[in-house]
Amino acid sequence: MTAVAAPAASISRSRAQTNLIFVTILLGMLLAALDQTIVSTALPTIVADLGDSGHMSWVVTAYLLAETVATVLVGKFGDLFGRKLIFQLSAVVFVGGSVVAGLSNSMLMLIVARAVQGIGGGGLMVTATALIADVIPLRERGKYQGALGAVFGVTTVVGPTLGGLFTDHASWRWCFYVNVPVAVIMLAMTAATIPAVKAAVRPIIDYIGIAFVAAGSCGLILALEWGGNQYPWGSGTIIGLFAGSVVLLAAFVLVELRAKEPILPMHLFRSPVFVVCSILSFIVGFAMLGAITFLPTYVQYVDGSSATISGIRTLPLMVGLLLTSTLSGNVVSKTGKYRIFPIVGTAIMAVGLFLMSTMDAGTGLALESVYMFVLGLGIGSAMQVLTIVVQNTVAYHELGSATSGVTFFRTLGSSFGTAIFGTLYTSQLTPNLGKALAQSPDVPPAAVGSPSALHKLPGSAITHVVGAYADTVDFVFRWAVPVAVLGFIVAWFLKQVPMRDSSRAGATNMGDGFAAPDRADADRQLELAISRVMRKADIPLKLQLLADSGSSLTPGQAWMVGQVHWRGRNQDGISLDTVARAHRVPTEVLEPAFRSAAGAGYLDFDGGRVTITPAGQAEVDRLAAAWRQWLDGQLDDWTCSDPVDRARLDRAIDHIAEQLREEEDNRLEPEAVSV
Repeated sequence: MTAVAAPAASISRSRAQTNLIFVTILLGMLLAALDQTIVSTALPTIVADLGDSGHMSWVVTAYLLAETVATVLVGKFGDLFGRKLIFQLSAVVFVGGSVVAGLSNSMLMLIVARAVQGIGGGGLMVTATALIADVIPLRERGKYQGALGAVFGVTTVVGPTLGGLFTDHASWRWCFYVNVPVAVIMLAMTAATIPAVKAAVRPIIDYIGIAFVAAGSCGLILALEWGGNQYPWGSGTIIGLFAGSVVLLAAFVLVELRAKEPILPMHLFRSPVFVVCSILSFIVGFAMLGAITFLPTYVQYVDGSSATISGIRTLPLMVGLLLTSTLSGNVVSKTGKYRIFPIVGTAIMAVGLFLMSTMDAGTGLALESVYMFVLGLGIGSAMQVLTIVVQNTVAYHELGSATSGVTFFRTLGSSFGTAIFGTLYTSQLTPNLGKALAQSPDVPPAAVGSPSALHKLPGSAITHVVGAYADTVDFVFRWAVPVAVLGFIVAWFLKQVPMRDSSRAGATNMGDGFAAPDRADADRQLELAISRVMRKADIPLKLQLLADSGSSLTPGQAWMVGQVHWRGRNQDGISLDTVARAHRVPTEVLEPAFRSAAGAGYLDFDGGRVTITPAGQAEVDRLAAAWRQWLDGQLDDWTCSDPVDRARLDRAIDHIAEQLREEEDNRLEPEAVSV
């Protein structure tokens, strides 16, 4: 059941008011996205302070897992209780988790706090994207949606550096405390600017499915985290976790097969394109977050850089990622060819990971930067097109489920990548450090846990310890190479099919590439796709549609009849003054033309009010039919053969038209109430 929101966007707002609302929403997205990466450069210092390096990766993983579950659940709660309320509650939960994280005196306390943060962060992300659809005018929604998605790209770049700045010049705890004042400002702005919007239909929430997939995923990650470290791989605990997780995930599949509104419809896996893109999204998330998490550790322990510099040193990876993300999006938009990018991207990603696995204390800064840049090129090439490809191949009534499904696997891959990288790191570091300390009698054991303390010692004394850290991180990246190679093999199974114009139009949107968690709302996704296509409706196209329709109207008459049909939605018609105000021209300029159209029998002009005649309405119907036919052509496989898709298309078009009319009416209304 689709939850249709009340049209909050129908309230008239000035440009300044709209931008203020957007800034409020943007702050919420910024908080949640930033906390995915801000701790990566602080992790070595956190471990030095709290100890327990074996659970270092869980500081990242706990956030990602909780965020994944929250994005599924909170979107439904927003429909049920109102998105403004859920946005505010998510911010409160996020701030609460941030405060506890900053006050943590043990690694366990920090991990629990990060999970709470993740719940709030997931709520902020998915509610932010829903609020854009609720409160931003349709004509401008694509622009704002793209800017919101690009926040993910920006925070991926600045997050590690910002975390390093706080760690070096204040404390790692300020990576979390900084959220508090920002969230307080955001909450105040939310109360003042964002209208309350609630869905008109009560949503159906798949609680059982969410519980099974969350428990199954956590069990698998715990098994991978503990295996070989806290418990032997053959122990009853590890085997039990694996077996229990398999049972839970199998139960999840059974529940989804029977759920009325599943969080991940199983029939999507009948599509080989969806399967391939989901696997590739998992692998891309695995490599990206795993590398971002452990690269600062390498730079701080091996190169002796500060936390701030370690964040700056990872910028080549981000530059490469953003470069190929932008390039691939533009190429796909122009050519419609996408298959080559995941193939080349995963190959480059494997090469980049291999090169990084060869780094040691003797590797120069320039060469390390080149290796990171290569990895970034690969990730960006493979990442950008996956969501677009899925949206291009599923039925339109499945757009929402398919989009959120690929995003789900990306985030899940990030969680697994960070956890598995952490397991490999811990399993190798302990024996490597043991050997290094045995060869370094002048190094106190307490110094090896802190990169700053370690590099205060003479270089000759710490050679073996630095080598142990280099070998450990190299070991991690070396084991990631086969995962990228698997992605390269899988990418060859991705089929190239003709792209819909709506998909090509969205290929340049960085937000789609970074796949900010979104609601599984097919109608909202469809409206976005149609609005992208409608941007192509320039003057030459309108003249062509007029000719194709067989209408007897001239272009000028078509415009006038269209104005009356568009704005005068009742039998009383519309005032000519209203049309004049809309186009900022004197009424006297338009009056002769409208009288001419009335003389031709298409309009009635009486006392300054204009109504459409039956003959005029017939011409409008011809134009509407021609436009619908053109739209069908742009949406390619969008045919009348599927009654579900056809009905959804009609509903989306009607909703778009109604929103545009309401926005136009409110823009013209001088006494419109401000928010």
